[in-house]
Amino acid sequence: MAPKNKYTREEMVEAAVRVVCKKGIDALTAKALAGELGVSTQPVFTCFHTIEEAKREVSISAQRVYDSYVEAGLRMKVPFLGVGMQYIRFAKEEPQLYRLLFLTTNEEGNISVMDALHHSQELIRESLQQTYHIDAEAADRYFRDMWLVVHSLATLVVTGGCPYSEEEMGNILTGFSVSICKSIKEIPGFVGNNYDPDEIFRELVEKTL
Repeated sequence: MAPKNKYTREEMVEAAVRVVCKKGIDALTAKALAGELGVSTQPVFTCFHTIEEAKREVSISAQRVYDSYVEAGLRMKVPFLGVGMQYIRFAKEEPQLYRLLFLTTNEEGNISVMDALHHSQELIRESLQQTYHIDAEAADRYFRDMWLVVHSLATLVVTGGCPYSEEEMGNILTGFSVSICKSIKEIPGFVGNNYDPDEIFRELVEKTL
């Protein structure tokens, strides 16, 4: 009879998350996990059939951590700005988990970031509708465009190339937010891309300050 594992599956997953937070998902091996727990590799394979199974559990845990940041952002005075800043904070405070969720490929070889985008969209859609008095389609358009800006800033942060302070990033997000919201409200067809951008630009260029 195999000896009883002194660590629960939950404790094993927590240890695996610690390994990933320190060194990244590629560093998660049976040997590394065993070293984190101070055991041989046998208990690791008693808990997980393969190291890929452990990695999937880490991804689920990382998603929960990310969701907690999103939920904190939604409680702020301006929900989407709060979510955007929390997204950036997640990248700063949990860079390896950010890389795992947003900068790695999934099992099908696709960047998992698009899955995360749609997941976030589901969490935030209702708040956007209520805050900005827009329908679901407009909320999704607003979220997608703003999220691309937020993701760009967060990626700069996590790769160490961001020259902006938190206040500056907040101002950048506010500026884009005003622009997108104004376009949704004032340009017929903007949400569905059924408008003439050349005509809009001509009108803007002809306006004097």
